[in-house]
Amino acid sequence: MTLFDGIYPFYPQQRKVFVFDVSTIIVIVVFLTFTCSFLLIIPGIRGRARIYWTLRVLLSLIMGVVIVVVQFTGDWETGWVKANTSYKSFSRALVNVDIGLHVGLAGVNVTLRGNPVNQVNETIDYNEHFAWSFNADYDQSYSEGLERGLPSPILYVAEKFTTQSPCSMHRQYRISSHYASATLWVAFCTWLISNILFSMPVLVYGGYMLLVTGAFMIFSLLSFSTVKNSLMCPIQFGTTILRTGYGGSFWLMLVIGLLCFVAGITVVALHYFNLDLLKTFFDLHEDKAEEYQEMTEVYVNPHFVNKGLSPSQLSKLNSKGI
Repeated sequence: MTLFDGIYPFYPQQRKVFVFDVSTIIVIVVFLTFTCSFLLIIPGIRGRARIYWTLRVLLSLIMGVVIVVVQFTGDWETGWVKANTSYKSFSRALVNVDIGLHVGLAGVNVTLRGNPVNQVNETIDYNEHFAWSFNADYDQSYSEGLERGLPSPILYVAEKFTTQSPCSMHRQYRISSHYASATLWVAFCTWLISNILFSMPVLVYGGYMLLVTGAFMIFSLLSFSTVKNSLMCPIQFGTTILRTGYGGSFWLMLVIGLLCFVAGITVVALHYFNLDLLKTFFDLHEDKAEEYQEMTEVYVNPHFVNKGLSPSQLSKLNSKGI
């Protein structure tokens, strides 16, 4: 292999940086559309019911969008390390880089960022995704990375998760991620059922379904966290080790799961201890009040009253408003 102006000719140059996941953007846009549609209805709601209705809708949409979005995020587990390491094979050149590992339910992202970005006549700014979902082949993605001549640090980290690696990290992460994803989809279904029950309205059963939703969200976290119970192969660059910890999606799921528990417990408790307050929050009292307000007084025209009625009976009818 020869050099031409300091560039390795068989390696692609200036790899495109991973910016965002299209699936995540689609989910966010869909839920924002629902949010805007509901906000357009707010001016038609009167009194305090407007505040209660807005609070219920926004809380419910936040729960739903988080359950779906975290399926596609890549920061359930993250880690960074700064190291001086070789950049590519057949080269003795060392580069100073930040190496990041981001684990999601659908695969891993390996990030490589130079300090500074421009080194060895290249722009070192990579983010490569290796998927392990049901319809993806992780080993095939890794082989394609080899063929494309990805930098050595990225290939070294990605190799730890291949099926042929003695670390067995692929099996551990893939199984735990699949179970976590499955329980999250069940949580999404129970979230839909809770909204249906609240709209019927069967308030106490809607509260029970919120508790079930929170339980499945916590189960997904427990499923993913089982990876930490097994021995992990060290990802080492010289004397430095890349260590990972729970990322933003993991903690966001924990917060929303606890929020579901708090909301569910509140609804159930109010049902048994203060049902009037619960009905006020869900705007049930006003419907009954409007029904009574629609009852208007009706006066009787004496010219059309049965002549058999006495004047005293006629006065009684007028006093009763019939």
